[in-house]
Amino acid sequence: MAKVTGIKVKGIGSYVPEAIATNEDFAKIVDTSDEWITQRTGIKTRHITNGEPNYYLGARAAEKAIADAGIEPTDIDLIIVATCTPDFYTPSEACLIQREIGAIGSMAMDINCACTGFDYGVDMAKRYLQSDDDVHTVLLIAAEELSKFVDYTDRSSCILFGDGAAAFVLQKQENALYASYLGADGNGAKFLAARALKSENVFRTNKEEFDMDMPELKDYFFTQDGKEVYKFATKALPNAVLKACEKAGISPEELDAIVPHQANVRIIETAAKNLGVSMDKMVVYIDRYGNTSSASIPMAFCDAVAEGRIKRGDKICLVGFGGGLTYAAVVFEY
Repeated sequence: MAKVTGIKVKGIGSYVPEAIATNEDFAKIVDTSDEWITQRTGIKTRHITNGEPNYYLGARAAEKAIADAGIEPTDIDLIIVATCTPDFYTPSEACLIQREIGAIGSMAMDINCACTGFDYGVDMAKRYLQSDDDVHTVLLIAAEELSKFVDYTDRSSCILFGDGAAAFVLQKQENALYASYLGADGNGAKFLAARALKSENVFRTNKEEFDMDMPELKDYFFTQDGKEVYKFATKALPNAVLKACEKAGISPEELDAIVPHQANVRIIETAAKNLGVSMDKMVVYIDRYGNTSSASIPMAFCDAVAEGRIKRGDKICLVGFGGGLTYAAVVFEY
């Protein structure tokens, strides 16, 4: 087992809106049923905002993580927010959360790696902590409000997504277990997409649409090619775990828990089979929250800690896949 400069997870916290949408609620607005949704996705309920902005969710999760770490907001040197559903193009979600929690003066930035964002954020935080003498404490947040871009007339996709946030307070740890494996395949960009603003400036004379090799989209609503995403995920997820474990000098069997992106229970089951590990090693709470994009991994981690499934000293792998297409795994000791 390789010992390197790694991370210490000093504190954790999660937050979900109070409003809950059940499968029965969806059966009232689209042609579906609880049985159909449960069998195909593993989802039973998901939390949906009732007007709370995305930064509000992130700030509440951050406050819990800060309290769990036993630090003050002013102790934070860097705030990283993983999100693909920010409230504004500018200011960043990180600046809004910084203002909300009173961490004025820290660096603040957003990253968008879709559902893989939290893993990317962990590795980014580790590199800042290792190489920057001014960064001693990082607040990493994943906050997502996917209800913003869900088309609630599309029964194939609207049932999948929920809202929520989670946060870690991270510090440097010498002689620690740590390894990461991150990457992307832009050839699959068209398989998961939601449109930003189009260029419609007053000086535009060319009315032809530029061919971006992307799918036809309905306004800014999210769309996905489920079959292609499934094929990608069931290969990328176990491969990322294997590569990260190889770099860490351990085998997947030595991990105490694997916390995967919570997109679909069938993807997780197939990935576990391809990886050669029992589903008992997989942390799965998709039935409670649905797919919350970058927030799904840390939210599941927080629940597993709260329920005693993950304990201090455990060897953990966080592994995700998402739009881009992106993939990532990080291995560390909690």
